[in-house]
Amino acid sequence: MQYTILGILLMILMLVYFKLADCYNIIDKPNQRSSHTEITLRGGGIIFWFSALIYFLQNIETNYFFFIGITLVSLVSFWDDIQSLSNKIRMSVQFLAITLIFFEIGVFNLVPLLGIIVAYIVAVGLINAYNFMDGINGITGLYTLVVMGSLLYVNQEIQVFTDSSFIKYAMIASLVFLFFNYRKRAKCFAGDVGSITIAFWVIYLVLKLILRTDSLIWLLFLAIYGVDAICTIIHRLYLRQNIFEAHRLHLYQVLSNEYKIQHRLVALYYAVAQIIVSALVICLYQKVHDLVLFVIILLPLIATYTVKFYILRKKIKANI
Repeated sequence: MQYTILGILLMILMLVYFKLADCYNIIDKPNQRSSHTEITLRGGGIIFWFSALIYFLQNIETNYFFFIGITLVSLVSFWDDIQSLSNKIRMSVQFLAITLIFFEIGVFNLVPLLGIIVAYIVAVGLINAYNFMDGINGITGLYTLVVMGSLLYVNQEIQVFTDSSFIKYAMIASLVFLFFNYRKRAKCFAGDVGSITIAFWVIYLVLKLILRTDSLIWLLFLAIYGVDAICTIIHRLYLRQNIFEAHRLHLYQVLSNEYKIQHRLVALYYAVAQIIVSALVICLYQKVHDLVLFVIILLPLIATYTVKFYILRKKIKANI
C-alpha cells in the first residue's frame, strides 16, 4: 500500500510539473547530439528528487547529507536544463555533493588518501557518464530499474547495506518516469536533472555496498554505461574531437541513428545486457577472484565496442 500511494503521488507531481514546464517553456530542442527530432518537455526526471524528498521526510533522522547532496545536484542540473551553466559550476557542485556523501558513509575514515582521490574521479565520472547516456526514450528509466533491482537483490539476499525502501523509492520513481518516457513519442525527457539526480542516488548506494563488503566488484552493476562512456571518449580522442562537444558516437546513438533501430528497442537491449552482467556478478561473487570477474565481464564488452569502432571507421573511409 505504501508504494501504491507513493506511485500515485509521484504521478500527480509529474502531471503538475508538465503544466509548469509547458507554461514556462521548459522544452528540449533537438541538436546535433540528439537522437530525437521533435520538441519535447524537458526535466521530467525531477521526479527522482521528489521521490528522495518524500523518503527523507519520512526518515528525517537518516540520510541527511545524502539529501542535501542530491538537492544540490538536482537544483544545479535543473538550472542547467533551463539555462546552460559553465562546466566549472556544475563540477564544483558535484564535488561538494560527493564530499557530503563521502562524509556520511565514512569514506574519509575508511579509505586511504589515494583511494579517496580515485573515488572522487570514479564518482564524478560515473555521474556524468549516466548523463551522457541519457539520449533515447526509455534508456535512463530501464537502466535505472535494472541497477536498482540488482542492488535491492544484494541488499535482501547477500548483504544488508541500506534500508530496502530507500532503493524501492528510486524504482517507483523510475516506473512513473517510464510511463511518460518509454513511448514512441515521449511525453517528457529526463533532462540533466533526471539523469544526474538518479546517478547520484545510484553512486551513493554502490559506494555504501563497496564499503560494506570491501569489494569493488559492485561497480560492474554500471558496466554497460561505464564501458560505453569510456570507449566512446577514447574513440573521440582518436578522432581528435573535443570530448566536451555534442556528438553521436555512443553505441546507442549509432544503433538508433545509423542503423535506425527503434529507440525503445535499443534501450531494452541496454537493460537486458546489464541484467546479464549483474546476474553474472551476483552468481560469481566470492566464487572467483574480483580481478578475474572484472576480466570476465569487461573483455567481451570492450570487444563489442571495438567492433563498433572499426565499423564506423570503415564507413567513414567509404564516404570519403
